[in-house]
Amino acid sequence: MTEDAHAENGHDGLPPQTAVKRWLVTTNHKDVGILYIVTSLFFLVFGGVLALLMRVELWTATQTVIAPGAYNETVSAHGLIMIFFFISPFAFGFANYVVPLQIGAEDLSFPRLNALSYWLYLFSGLLFGTSFFLGGTFSGGWTMYAPLNMPAYTPTVGGTTAVLALMLFVASVTVSSVNFLTTMHRQRAEGLTTLKLPLFSWTILLTVWMMLFAFAALLAALLILASDRIVGTVYFQATEGGSLLWAHLFWFFGHPEVYIVFFPALGIMAECFQTFCGRRIVGRKWFIAAMVLVAIQSFFVWMHHMFLTAISLEIKTLFMATTIGISLPFDLMVFALIYTMVKGKIRYTTPFLFSFGALVLFIIGGITGVFLGAVVLDYEFRGTYWVVAHFHYVMVGGATALFGGLYYWYPKITGKMYDEFLGKVHFVLYFVGFNLLYFPMFVAWETPRRVFEYHQSFVAWHQLASIGGFVLAAGFLVMFYNLYKSLFAGEEVDGNPWEYASSAEWSVSSPPPFENFPGLPSYGDGRLRFLTPGRGGEVADGGTAPGDDALDAAADPATESDRPQSDGGTVTAEAARPEIARDETADTALPDAEAEEEHPDHASYWPLAIGLSAYVTFLGLSGIRMDTAMYPALTGVGLVMGAFSFVGLGRESFHVPEMAVAERWPFEGVENGKLGMWIFLASDVVLFGSLIGSYVFIRVAYGWTAWHVVPHDPIPGLINTYLLLTSSFTVVLALVAAERESTRGLVASLGVTVAFGVGFLYNKGIEWQELFHEGTTVGSSVEASTFFLTTGLHAAHVIIGLLIALFMIAQALKGAYLGEEGSRKVEYFGLYWHFVDIVWLFLFPLFYIL
Repeated sequence: MTEDAHAENGHDGLPPQTAVKRWLVTTNHKDVGILYIVTSLFFLVFGGVLALLMRVELWTATQTVIAPGAYNETVSAHGLIMIFFFISPFAFGFANYVVPLQIGAEDLSFPRLNALSYWLYLFSGLLFGTSFFLGGTFSGGWTMYAPLNMPAYTPTVGGTTAVLALMLFVASVTVSSVNFLTTMHRQRAEGLTTLKLPLFSWTILLTVWMMLFAFAALLAALLILASDRIVGTVYFQATEGGSLLWAHLFWFFGHPEVYIVFFPALGIMAECFQTFCGRRIVGRKWFIAAMVLVAIQSFFVWMHHMFLTAISLEIKTLFMATTIGISLPFDLMVFALIYTMVKGKIRYTTPFLFSFGALVLFIIGGITGVFLGAVVLDYEFRGTYWVVAHFHYVMVGGATALFGGLYYWYPKITGKMYDEFLGKVHFVLYFVGFNLLYFPMFVAWETPRRVFEYHQSFVAWHQLASIGGFVLAAGFLVMFYNLYKSLFAGEEVDGNPWEYASSAEWSVSSPPPFENFPGLPSYGDGRLRFLTPGRGGEVADGGTAPGDDALDAAADPATESDRPQSDGGTVTAEAARPEIARDETADTALPDAEAEEEHPDHASYWPLAIGLSAYVTFLGLSGIRMDTAMYPALTGVGLVMGAFSFVGLGRESFHVPEMAVAERWPFEGVENGKLGMWIFLASDVVLFGSLIGSYVFIRVAYGWTAWHVVPHDPIPGLINTYLLLTSSFTVVLALVAAERESTRGLVASLGVTVAFGVGFLYNKGIEWQELFHEGTTVGSSVEASTFFLTTGLHAAHVIIGLLIALFMIAQALKGAYLGEEGSRKVEYFGLYWHFVDIVWLFLFPLFYIL
């Protein structure tokens, strides 16, 4: 960006927030956080309207308002919108805004990827909305069980569009996960060890790790489903194991998703309980240990959703035990929050009321969930409104705390205080409406879920629930009015409006300055201070902690060890807010006196362009089998737009300096780019693992020895193995040439790599052509489907690698990628290419030999 542009737009290179252009090109984490929050609230309204439509239909025991097919679409879309497009993005709006502030980072590690994650999220939601206008959206329930997810039962183009929209959403999640994990592991302020992270940041860290693996499994399930609907594979139509395979893949994602939704809400509850009880969370280390245990256990309980399937009783009993076991860490966390209230002095603000309400609702949801964890009771309750009520008490109960977070950080985000009276009115309407809506479902539990007809004896309970739904909606009208009114007429807030908030975001002005802090945050001596470059180590003055009188008023009758203090953003002892100190020693000065002049760029159109091109491409793919030229044309246009956008993103100069001093354990010796690539490949391991696991599962169900092996001849696979292994060697040569600053050697090595990659694809193309000639097509049998889809996904990875290599050759001819710094990008490409080769070493024996 030129100096003139910087002069016009400011040092950040962005237009003012009042300009529309600002929100189209911004990559700053606070702007992206606001975009997430606003967009997710739109989807709250979208999904909420569908919910009210259902409640109107359920006013009577027979169908009166919505046609049966439309009711199925309404139920399915409501669930998918609320789970995917509202709750998690709403939480990550706060995560985007708050986490970098809490950990002392200027921004996320990859600002453009952060913007890209938002635009992929937005366009995935728009694509899902578009599905309503393409013959009707998906109508097989939000769990999308097979075979109801097949075109025979959901034949519309809109049904396929909804599936592709979810795939695009998973792409957004993956990009965001890589970004957050890299940032939180490598850009924490000096002295802010992992154990000292604020509890909200802790919950986001665990949530993102769960998202990385759980959503990769969902992507595998959606990829297979899209292949069945578009390409014609027959995974989920397989007589042996097809329907059960979907359940395994979906619920391996689905149960961690419960905690992916709830953990950010739990973090907000912890922050609000600390702030408005004036003391630390009781047993903080045990609280963290319990969360870590739940995050791990969440991947080992998925089969309790499958008690009604043909799984053996022994396995069902094992998963019943793991289900009960995962409730125990939650007991610890619940009692920690309760005892924090007992030991503190509660201030009944709106954020605290919503956090306390979330705790009450979650306790009810947890207790009723124990019933479903027992095999015998699950046989009785499964498929009834008991499940509906339990599910909403857990999921929407968690979302209750997210609204508390909206009020809690509203002054920080806007610089204005919300209307406290209206906030409490919202809470009353919300809490009363919520319980009127969902508790009657426990009483009328024999109502079959997702069905608009029910027994006449339950009419009164369903009418009570419908009234509760409209009371709940009235509460949200109050909320929107409050937030809008306060934005223009609210009381000005400068800094920290909460007397005992102690995490680092409250140490700066409200809203925070563009680059977050007046210097480099440090907890090197246990206190928050801001280091500035140069000898002398001057530190910006940020104020001091409140005196002992305020502490006594806050924590009485707590002991001194229970009183609030900053220990990296958590409340512990001695001080209620982060103590900002001046450093008079030369030892703590930043090592690089030039660092003050290094500002990251924050403006890029390319994330928006990539999101738009993905929307067009997926819209075209959704109807590509239709007898019309429009959909193939859309697909082609989208692919061209995407190629142009990715090249533009790669050519764009975008400087993001790493923090000069930071906590980076356990990745001190790994730069951000390499760690980001490792994390991405970890999700890819789960993706390929899920595809390979699906192949093994279906083959075992079919009969391992009775399986008709495709292909018949292992020689093409053996040739491809040699080609890929050799190409990995040439990538190593390319890295050596880049380190030695040899442009000729770099270009030649990458060129040979491309040649081997093209040879691999050419050989595979001949193999596939011969199979087609023999009559073996993607849909001719489940054996053929598993071979073509799994090796096809691998070939797609090879194609992507070749496109990257061609781009790098073009840049290398201009002198790029030389020296120690430039060769890192060659190393990142090498990591990806070696991974692709390693995957083939698993696929070759699995499909060609065994």
